[in-house]
Amino acid sequence: MASSLLQQYIKLTEFLGQALGPDYEVALHDLTDKNRSIIAIANSHVSGRKIGAPLTNVALQILMDKSYETQDYRLHYCGISADGKPLRSSTLFIKQNDRLIGMLCINFDDSRYQAVSRSLLQLCHPDSFAEELMHLAVPQDEHAAIPSPLSQTIESFHNSIDAVAGDAVNRELAHLGVTADRLTPDERIHIIASLEAGGIFLLKGAVKDVADALHCSQASVYRYLSQVKKDEEAT
Repeated sequence: MASSLLQQYIKLTEFLGQALGPDYEVALHDLTDKNRSIIAIANSHVSGRKIGAPLTNVALQILMDKSYETQDYRLHYCGISADGKPLRSSTLFIKQNDRLIGMLCINFDDSRYQAVSRSLLQLCHPDSFAEELMHLAVPQDEHAAIPSPLSQTIESFHNSIDAVAGDAVNRELAHLGVTADRLTPDERIHIIASLEAGGIFLLKGAVKDVADALHCSQASVYRYLSQVKKDEEAT
């Protein structure tokens, strides 16, 4: 059951969704259950999520870096929808007695406006020139880092824990340029350390999903986590 403060944001979520229009998804997260954090969502077709979806990779990262302690919101960072469209995302941190209890997120899909922009450019430029301009404006690789003064991580949206964990592992594998079945022990420790820093293990059951994605046992993941924490304590 959401707190009385978050209950007030449920109607706000519905209102903003209708006021802003169908290109804006508004999602309300209750942080008491990170595995099923979305308690209200408007225009869910934008990201493809539903009520009961877990926290995103960016939300988990915010919990780990505690940036919410010095900020009230995060504006204009990049996300990727379920069907691969780039989204412009912003998040309001909902606090009660200085404790973070929820997040109100707005994800804007500008693909319709890009189509109009492309059509206008093509009226006065050769098609190849217009396409090149649009190509530069859209991130082509969801695993690539997008330079931004606010965030270096692209937000991805999923409806299940295994999808969140699997996506996080795939990002790390892509960064290393290897496949899970060819990892060395040192590479596995590096991946586990990155996942721990990103907050993936705040999700219940994530150890099993990470183990499956890395083609190793849950015992191995726990062992790597223990080693990571020992290394952190030593430094």
